[in-house]
Amino acid sequence: MSDLVSYHLDDGVATLTLNNGKVNAISPDVIIAFNAALDQAEKDRAIVIVTGQPGILSGGYDLKVMTSSAEAAINLVAQGSTLARRMLSHPFPIIVACPGHAVAKGAFLLLSADYRIGVAGPFSIGLNEVQIGMTMHHTGIELARDRLRKSAFNRSVINAEMFDPEGA
Repeated sequence: MSDLVSYHLDDGVATLTLNNGKVNAISPDVIIAFNAALDQAEKDRAIVIVTGQPGILSGGYDLKVMTSSAEAAINLVAQGSTLARRMLSHPFPIIVACPGHAVAKGAFLLLSADYRIGVAGPFSIGLNEVQIGMTMHHTGIELARDRLRKSAFNRSVINAEMFDPEGA
């Protein structure tokens, strides 16, 4: 399918594996590959499992893109929001199997899935946008508000608290 998002179909289950370097940064090319993999899963009428490399689901948006220009950052966040909506409305269940860290957009991938599972270990999961001086976008706020208990929403979105897998 793609070097950035691999696709493996086995007995009605499509596994999409993020393969974009050390932190599986979400770039425009990753989103294009992710959408192509979701298209194929839909054609295959497959349940979808999304995962990453050992130790990391995703560290979030590609910071090179996010810091290159305001227009590039806005476009990437818009593409990421569209991907989240697509995951939420996918006709077959989506499971994110988190193999480690899931930060920023990585955590939003978890929130966009129908089901979430993960591994125990010294990993961080959370929405760190406020902590690094970024403004959380409206789609992200509403997704977190819908998927998290109020106390977890406040800790995650307002305080940018990071959680270990057990706490997440």
